[in-house]
Amino acid sequence: MEWIINQLRERPELAIFLTLFLGFWLGKLRIGKFSLGTVTSVLLVGVLVGQLKIDVPGPIKSVFFLLFLFAVGYKVGPQFFRGLKKDGLPQVGFAVLMCVSVLVVTWLLALVMGYNPGEAAGLLAGSQTISAVIGVAEDTMANMGLDEAQRQSYINIIPVSYAVTYVFGTAGSAWVLSSLGPKLLGGLEKVKAACKELEAKMGSSEADEPGFMHAARPVTFRAYKIENEWFKQGRRVIDLEMYFQKDGKRLFVERLRKQGVVRDVSPNTVLNIGDEVVLSGRREFVIGEEDWIGNEIQDAQLLDFPAETLPVTVTKKTFAGKTVANIRRHKFMHGVSIRSIKRAGIEIPVLAQTKLDAGDVIEVVGTKQEVESAAVQIGYVDRPTHQTDMIFVGLGILIGGLFGALSIHIGGVPISLSTSGGALIAGLFFGWLRSKHPTFGRIPEASLWVLNNVGLNMFIAVVGIAAGPSFVQGFRDVGLSLFIVGAIATTLPLIIGLLLAKYVFKFHPAIALGCCAGARTTTAALGAIQDAVESETPALGYTVTYAVGNTLLIIWGVAIVLMV
Repeated sequence: MEWIINQLRERPELAIFLTLFLGFWLGKLRIGKFSLGTVTSVLLVGVLVGQLKIDVPGPIKSVFFLLFLFAVGYKVGPQFFRGLKKDGLPQVGFAVLMCVSVLVVTWLLALVMGYNPGEAAGLLAGSQTISAVIGVAEDTMANMGLDEAQRQSYINIIPVSYAVTYVFGTAGSAWVLSSLGPKLLGGLEKVKAACKELEAKMGSSEADEPGFMHAARPVTFRAYKIENEWFKQGRRVIDLEMYFQKDGKRLFVERLRKQGVVRDVSPNTVLNIGDEVVLSGRREFVIGEEDWIGNEIQDAQLLDFPAETLPVTVTKKTFAGKTVANIRRHKFMHGVSIRSIKRAGIEIPVLAQTKLDAGDVIEVVGTKQEVESAAVQIGYVDRPTHQTDMIFVGLGILIGGLFGALSIHIGGVPISLSTSGGALIAGLFFGWLRSKHPTFGRIPEASLWVLNNVGLNMFIAVVGIAAGPSFVQGFRDVGLSLFIVGAIATTLPLIIGLLLAKYVFKFHPAIALGCCAGARTTTAALGAIQDAVESETPALGYTVTYAVGNTLLIIWGVAIVLMV
């Protein structure tokens, strides 16, 4: 054991990976629906490892933190700038006001309690579950000309305050928005009814099926033998497809076996009793058609044809601003279904009246030929790849860091966004640029996950290890009172946000709940809300406010230090 401890001290990189291993493992453990989460678990494990008095070089922490912030900006950039358009301005205005209420409430509580800048920054980071504030606040303190011992004491107390307030920040925000939120908006049953009404309104279309498609209900291909007397005189493929559309079902005939010969079909191909056909469409529509057409058959040869799922990035020059119903009406969508829509990494309901934005990634499913033909009409075919455009990432962080390093002096105190704030702003711009010109700057979803999660948690691991020796004493100093103050700092802005959404902005209840979760950047709360109201429509209000909230709350890490 002594040898292992010495190795960790001599090779601090191993201590970081020990922290990540144990932190990610602990973060996956659940008691009922509660878990500490990865970030808090990594921090606490880092504190334990830090008791061994391990010295970690500074640049490691900064490098990974800059990667994390750039990835955050890249992810939300398209929605951040999309919100500045006319139809997005109400949600932007709401997010700004709610984020201002977060800052003001936290600042007032810090003043009342007499907290120093480190305690205030930790309170903001934990109560609002915005871990990046830790790094931004540290960078700000480094540029304020503080005495080194004082600065270090402030920095050491930030993770302590964060850890104390984070638990309620996560669980409390989910509870407030999913349980208290619907009551403030008129009652749970009323909100449920409003969500169903919104689904019906957005799904209603003479040419398209109502409702939305879950990823759990993918497009499927099934084969049937025609036995119904409806086909006695022969029916064209287009007649059968139009028959399905009368019931609001988008089902397509993809293939046919006639007199033992397998062939492709055209709209005027005639179907007769005894023929075998392959239908494609949403699973809930295809399953059960044997009761009408005939028995389902299992035929490997008939079903052995290329089908494809393609992710497509919507561009400004194609269908940005158009509805799902508008896309479905085009001839190139024959045989093609929209499986999912992702906006800023968040899945939104595939409703007929859902409007698409530049940068949205939609998955289209169908036969290989039909899908590829439709994909080029919709936008840029974003074929899966493992390669990240590191030229794009490296240049973005460099430019952002240089911009953030610029400072102005107020009262002899240098004030700047810091390199971390600059990296975030650069990520916003480069992410928006990628949505306009998707031919370059690709960061695959898996790579984005690594930059986000590994980048942040590598930073948090170093923070925990560095704070370890002073953590226990710091925890005694802040005491139980900080937990209570953190609960107030979590709850008050959420209540203010709900009241603003209802009485000032007059949002639909589903949109109001989604906007509050987005402005607080709490995806866990969005899931809790959707479970409570039994609808996915709150996601429609989440993306724009999430982009604004992610940006402002991180920048508040600079503001809270300067204000206190």
